[in-house]
Amino acid sequence: MTTQNNNVRDDNFSSRYRRFVLVMLTIVYAFNFIDRQILVILQEPIKADMGLTDAQLGLLSGFTFAVIYVTAGIPIAYLADRGNRRNIVAAALAVWSGMTALSGLVQSYGQLLLARVGVGLGEAGGSPPAHSMISDYYPPEQRGTALSFYSSGIYIGILLGYAFGGILADTFGWRAAFMVVGLPGILFAIVLALTVREPPRGRWDAAGSNDHRPSIGETLRLLRERRSFWYVAMGCALTSYVSYGNGNFLPSLLIRNHGMSVGDVGLVLSLVAGLSGAIGTFLGGYLGDRLAVGDRRWYVWVPAIGGGLAFFPYFYVILSNHTTSVLAVLAVVSVVNSLYLGPSIAIAHALVPPRMRALTSAVLFFVLNMIGLGLGPFFTGLASDLLAPMAGDQNLRWAMVITACVGLLAIGSFLLAARNLPADLARDGTPAAAQD
Repeated sequence: MTTQNNNVRDDNFSSRYRRFVLVMLTIVYAFNFIDRQILVILQEPIKADMGLTDAQLGLLSGFTFAVIYVTAGIPIAYLADRGNRRNIVAAALAVWSGMTALSGLVQSYGQLLLARVGVGLGEAGGSPPAHSMISDYYPPEQRGTALSFYSSGIYIGILLGYAFGGILADTFGWRAAFMVVGLPGILFAIVLALTVREPPRGRWDAAGSNDHRPSIGETLRLLRERRSFWYVAMGCALTSYVSYGNGNFLPSLLIRNHGMSVGDVGLVLSLVAGLSGAIGTFLGGYLGDRLAVGDRRWYVWVPAIGGGLAFFPYFYVILSNHTTSVLAVLAVVSVVNSLYLGPSIAIAHALVPPRMRALTSAVLFFVLNMIGLGLGPFFTGLASDLLAPMAGDQNLRWAMVITACVGLLAIGSFLLAARNLPADLARDGTPAAAQD
């Protein structure tokens, strides 16, 4: 269908305002990852202070957080498909920022675990409602780019979290770092609520597609029929398994095997991994939108190509002892390995009606985070502990090599999604915009 319909009246926001909203939501997502990834750069001083194992670190930064994040995400997304998404995002930001600040006051591993549960609960209300809002602010042919711009907030957050977390930890200690990065998010939540408007739902879609309010069961039944969605979800999950599993231990690798300080690692990774990842994330959606004009399968071919280009160089990053070249190759790997998220969200939204989009994003993130964030860091840390008697101080490296091999499965999943996508886009019940 075209991007014109009867819903667009005084709701036809100016291009400047749409860009403003997109930037505001991207800043929220940056706060999301500042507060999530601050733990990663701080885990070595926390480990030393509390006497933790690598498996405990993986559980802390991965599985426990992911279980709460994805479990709460489903009901929150259901509410977002029926209520005011802007208010949900603002409230979620205030909750996860407050719990991050409280992490600096903990006195035991158990208390820190509970604080991270609170962070996960808050962050569950961030992305699915924001994805749905963006799909109502931008027409189908611009969604991949817009959603990728939003998703670049991941790496902006990682950049700032690494940089400020490392500096604050070296200067004031890890407890102060949690508090300093957490408190500004509470203030920004107020600004968001006062300046961002809730867009009319389904404004780019067929007349009447916005009337029915589906239940969770209806949405899940429709998704069950879309095989390509599940292959996309698995492709995202397996890509993030590698990204989280190795990324969460990359600071530890540079500290243990390259002799870098926490502050130096934070500064270097903020520029290398953070900036490169942001570029790659935006580029993925931009390429998807441009290439998919002739064939929608490019939305999943772009992630598959990115995974293929990243696969072998990743082993050099893990195994080489030459720090400068490791960081140079890591910059390239971070670009191509980050192409997947924006196109994947865009094509997932193309498969469902407007009032199913927040929940569809939540289901996508459920699969992505349970496998990627939940299992990746934990199994990488567990493998590191198990390999220590045999591999000595090289144990973390070989654990990361095992994790990197999962990238091949991610590539295969995206290719299977491309094979099933044309039939799924043609199914009854798919909005006409998905078939343009």
